[in-house]
Amino acid sequence: MQILELIDDHGQFAEAHWFARAQPVHVQLRPNLPADYTGRLAVIAHNGGRLIAVTQNDQVLGLALWRLIENTYEGRRLYVDDLVTDATVRSTGVGKKMLDWLETKARAQGCDVLALDSGVQRTLAHKFYFREGLHIPSFNFKKALK
Repeated sequence: MQILELIDDHGQFAEAHWFARAQPVHVQLRPNLPADYTGRLAVIAHNGGRLIAVTQNDQVLGLALWRLIENTYEGRRLYVDDLVTDATVRSTGVGKKMLDWLETKARAQGCDVLALDSGVQRTLAHKFYFREGLHIPSFNFKKALK
């Protein structure tokens, strides 16, 4: 297994074939992603989003979409928008490999915090996050505007 930066620190895209392989994995977490997956990621990259994928041979096993954020209550944070492992390879170390990479990246970027949100229904993911040292510091409140 190796980690590839599909969208790097400069917003540059990897080869197009990786996005075709990443999309079916990403859709497992975000089923409402648009058909123009690469176009959507281009907008996200323009706004600071970065994407890594755990790959083996030519297969994407998992991916993480992340960004750097500065705020008043934590300082600099590496925020993970999406973290998903393909359902066929869960519990094989793919998620841990991504979290370890993200933590190393956060430290290298001078971050004070590594953070992510996870839907309340994702109890198996929560067990993984707790095991990896993450905790729940607050509630997340939202109001839909559309």
